[in-house]
Amino acid sequence: MTRECAVLLPGVCAALADPRQPGLDDTCLEKLLDWFRSLTWFDPTVELVQDNPCLTELLSSVLALPDPSPGILSFTLQLAGILASSESRFQHLQQEKLLGRLFGPEGPRGGAAWEDASVRSAWLKGVHSMLHHLPALHCLCSTGGMDVIFTLQGDPSLFVASAASQLLVHLLTFSLESETSKALSAKDCDWPGCAQMIVEHIKESLQSSSAPHIEQSLKLLSSLFGSCFGSCYAAWTEVLWLDIAKQIESFLLEETVQAQPLLANLLLNVARSPAFCGTEGSFWALVTSALEHFTPVQAGLLAVGLLKLCKCPQDVRIQALTVLLQPMDCILRAASQPLECAGLLDESVSDPATVESLLSSKTSCAGLLCQTLTHLEKLLSLKHLRVDLPCVSLLHSLMTILQFCNGFLSPTSPLGSTISRNLINCFRVQKSALDVLAALSEKKECDTLIGNLFDVLLAYLQSPNTSPTVLKKTFQATSKWLVHLQELSSSNSQGPQTEKILEDVLVVLQKRLCSPCWEVRDSSLEFLTSMVKCLRDQKEFRQCLLSSEVLRLTENLLEDPESYVRASAVTAVGHLAPIACFAPDSPVTGTQYNRESIVAKLQEILSTDSEGFPRRAVISIFTKWLREGCTGQLEDTEHFVSRVIQTVEHDLDWEVRLGGLELVEVFCSQTICQLSQCPYAPVTSAVPSSPPQKELLQVFCRAKLFGFLFGSLCDCDKPVGQRACDVLVGLRGHFYPMSTLENPQEIEDSPAGRGIAWLQRTLRQGSLAQNFPVDGDVGVDFQDPESMMLALGAIDLLELHDELNKSSDHVEESPQSLLQDILAAVGTIEDNEVDCY
Repeated sequence: MTRECAVLLPGVCAALADPRQPGLDDTCLEKLLDWFRSLTWFDPTVELVQDNPCLTELLSSVLALPDPSPGILSFTLQLAGILASSESRFQHLQQEKLLGRLFGPEGPRGGAAWEDASVRSAWLKGVHSMLHHLPALHCLCSTGGMDVIFTLQGDPSLFVASAASQLLVHLLTFSLESETSKALSAKDCDWPGCAQMIVEHIKESLQSSSAPHIEQSLKLLSSLFGSCFGSCYAAWTEVLWLDIAKQIESFLLEETVQAQPLLANLLLNVARSPAFCGTEGSFWALVTSALEHFTPVQAGLLAVGLLKLCKCPQDVRIQALTVLLQPMDCILRAASQPLECAGLLDESVSDPATVESLLSSKTSCAGLLCQTLTHLEKLLSLKHLRVDLPCVSLLHSLMTILQFCNGFLSPTSPLGSTISRNLINCFRVQKSALDVLAALSEKKECDTLIGNLFDVLLAYLQSPNTSPTVLKKTFQATSKWLVHLQELSSSNSQGPQTEKILEDVLVVLQKRLCSPCWEVRDSSLEFLTSMVKCLRDQKEFRQCLLSSEVLRLTENLLEDPESYVRASAVTAVGHLAPIACFAPDSPVTGTQYNRESIVAKLQEILSTDSEGFPRRAVISIFTKWLREGCTGQLEDTEHFVSRVIQTVEHDLDWEVRLGGLELVEVFCSQTICQLSQCPYAPVTSAVPSSPPQKELLQVFCRAKLFGFLFGSLCDCDKPVGQRACDVLVGLRGHFYPMSTLENPQEIEDSPAGRGIAWLQRTLRQGSLAQNFPVDGDVGVDFQDPESMMLALGAIDLLELHDELNKSSDHVEESPQSLLQDILAAVGTIEDNEVDCY
């Protein structure tokens, strides 16, 4: 602790203990506790409390209050726990007889203050902080603290109940670390004293007839096996499991639905423990029993968790996959009788009638399918799935679900008819099925069904009943499968089929681009952009695209009344332009869709659109074109960049101005590469004597870069100033590679020196600068190469960089400032009595 803080601390402690003072903000108190945590972490000695007696006086004063506020009492309990976290300070506080009055039977836990959940929570946190040495552990056990924690497990406040469970996990682990115990085996074990109390409590709760007690113990067991206890104490883990396994098995056989989610979570956490990594043992038999006895919903949760495990017996994995696929298999079998394609499963783990019953119910059908589909999407996203998915049958099942949902399939079986009625226009199931369909595009085994798949997708794209959100998902799935189709056609004779599918998709897209619903128009433009990104190099795609009406319709949407649509249209046009009108061999002819027209329209949007989204999209597209070399020769690019800069530097949207700086950065980098003899070689002198260096400065000045960059340093939005400074630091690194900067005194004597010195003073004011100089003002000429060379060499850009990157509270975040703030907030009694507030 610094001397300044030690001087301020007594006043703060006195104010906190004074009941006449107004309550402090919780955030202030939490920051104060964080400071004490850091102090005690680095200094475990008793000197902290000996040298600052005001701390123990604070604890005593709060305890002496007849009715302390819950906020101050909670703070005191947590502070005492933090101070008692080292054995020496614990002993000191015990000698002062403070800890028993705070955490013992005579403390708050027996009074009216205990009714406040924040006090109960603070008591638990204080005990948790204190439990880092054996004296604290023995003190807790000998004063009835364990019974209090057991009771708080069932607290009505979820925060308190959770803190109690976390504390019990910490207690058991700490007990095993600290208390001596016999070498153990499965038959001969001796739990340490505190651990024994916890284990006995768990076993008694599991055997009780109280459902809440059983649930509390199941949650605690799940937390235990999921913590470092489960991963670091393999032998103890096995002993604990053997103690409770029979009781857990009885819960499975009872098929208590309320306990199944807790049991599933417990079994998964136990399965992750190193003690059960083997393929043998009764534990895995219990897992398979759970898969058989759980309801399909809970069995699905357990199954997907097992399939994600690195170490799991293969027969258990197969059983888990069978459970997960059972609803999908039921869909396939219900769709056609007799079955026209191979089913997903040869046999079931649990009774198929249970799944059929759930799918036949209107209330449970969609929920079961959505959960199953979500699990399948997660499995398909895994890089290494240790069991083979029947992808072809799964795809067939997905297409069947989608056809049920839009009414395009009329099953003949009674079960199929019932499921179809339950799923008609069910958006939730449609979206989930389309997500899985998109994920399946990575699987090559599905190629045989690709024609049927696109029939289903096109039906959704064409149907007027497809909702905008489902249409968006359909577009996303179609985009992924189109990429797969192109890969397929390049390796075999699928060319004619590919061309026909692309034509059909573009015809539907043309219709959707004209939709009266703005969400549909927006999704259509996003889909078009996605297609262009993925398929721009494919000849068939370019031919189909350029021969359609898509280009014209997309350009028309630049004037859409909805700003989101205009922004998406800008992005789509920006990706289409390199194909349609920038390429030398572009097949598009005529005057409407040409380079000059497109650039002019986008520049008009950048300068006149009233909404920020389209303007941001334009500057992003211009930067993209510049990176890809679509803006022509250097002279054309220079003119283009200059015009864009003059537009964006006055934009009210900081993200547009930031995008302008990104454009400038790309332009600088490309120009340096073009004009330098070696793109990556630094110049050899601090003086720009070589022709390329002079030409560089002339290009940058003509493009009016420097006025924009230096002006942005004083931008009121910090990210803009930071980016401008980064660009200028990079430019100075090019022109002054050896850090040989200009002498400030020599600059003062030069013709432009006074202007540069004035500029330096203005920049130091940052966003507070009222009148930033424009060209010609006070002798600063931002288009003069020599002046700008002097500015780069003279202005301390690194100092500006550090200032811009400081957090806004860099002065106020110190402990000293925190203590000063607390004192200022509470003030003196007299001040508060006359304060008009």
